[in-house]
Amino acid sequence: MRRRLLALGAVGVFGALFFALLVVPTFFGATQFLFGGGGGNGNCVDTAQAADQPTEDAAAKGIPADYLALYKASGEKYGIPWNVLAGVGRVETIHGTLKGEGVLSGENYAGAGGPMQFLEATWKSFGVDGDGDGDKDRYDPRDAIPGAAAYLKHNKAPEKVRTALFMYNHSWDYVDLVLDWADTYAAGDFQVVQNAALPDCKDTADLPAYADSLIQTIIDFALAQRGKPYIWGGTGPDGYDCSGLIQMAYKEAGLTIPRVTFDQWPFGVRVKDGEEQPGDLVFFSSGPNNAPGRPGHVGMVIGENKMIVARCTKCSPAIGVFPYRVSTMVGFTRPLANDAVIAQIQALG
Repeated sequence: MRRRLLALGAVGVFGALFFALLVVPTFFGATQFLFGGGGGNGNCVDTAQAADQPTEDAAAKGIPADYLALYKASGEKYGIPWNVLAGVGRVETIHGTLKGEGVLSGENYAGAGGPMQFLEATWKSFGVDGDGDGDKDRYDPRDAIPGAAAYLKHNKAPEKVRTALFMYNHSWDYVDLVLDWADTYAAGDFQVVQNAALPDCKDTADLPAYADSLIQTIIDFALAQRGKPYIWGGTGPDGYDCSGLIQMAYKEAGLTIPRVTFDQWPFGVRVKDGEEQPGDLVFFSSGPNNAPGRPGHVGMVIGENKMIVARCTKCSPAIGVFPYRVSTMVGFTRPLANDAVIAQIQALG
């Protein structure tokens, strides 16, 4: 069977930033973040030539017939491999069949809606009237699927398909998962091949060197949980909720902090926006029982606009690295500056 290759190269240029750190904070993730516009990882450069539209593998029979037809038609129109669109649809909402707020109506915690999970602002810029009824409806797959193709095309797919997928959802874990499904749906060898002479793009590219071994221990533990499921009330080792991930990362370093987000928020010393450092916590006005002055979601800063966070039970990936500068961000705290934690550090010697 004919081999189909989408050849891509990626260059990760690691920053030489070296942070002299004393303390750190975190964030609780309660939703799947989808970002439109803005920068992606500018240090990851793809080079590629477009692939033909592949034929379908037997696995594609699991895609609803109307969605499969739309993926193929949109792929043909916009020059995007249809199976990549199907990979996005599978990861985002299982082709519109996922039960939850923001699929058929409404929005999830991040403000995304529809089977291809568009933010309203992104949809206003890139929405497509795919069925020609005079209305651009992000909840209608006849509009949403060609809209996703148009957005990927805008971000230079298929020549830079990894970068375009990263712009769709800022996580290299997400990119890999979408392309895994794309490979599953295609017959033959549909592959995204990294240039052997260049390193792959990673979520952790450009992270600073950590001057403080305590912070290194905390962040290393949190990063090691990537790909595990979000479990409500979870504190590991099989899965975590947002605040559980934070608490256990600190525990790995021999430090005790509060268990839940609502208690973690007042526990740390507040940090001004722009002065946050790796290990600090970042909080969001989302999650159950959230209220003004009572953020319900938390993640941990690990680099410039990068956090490790446990997002939600149906997110893919549930625990991963994502940007923290979103509209729901409330602020930062530094648990290591709390007097009780300082005393614990001193006791550790």
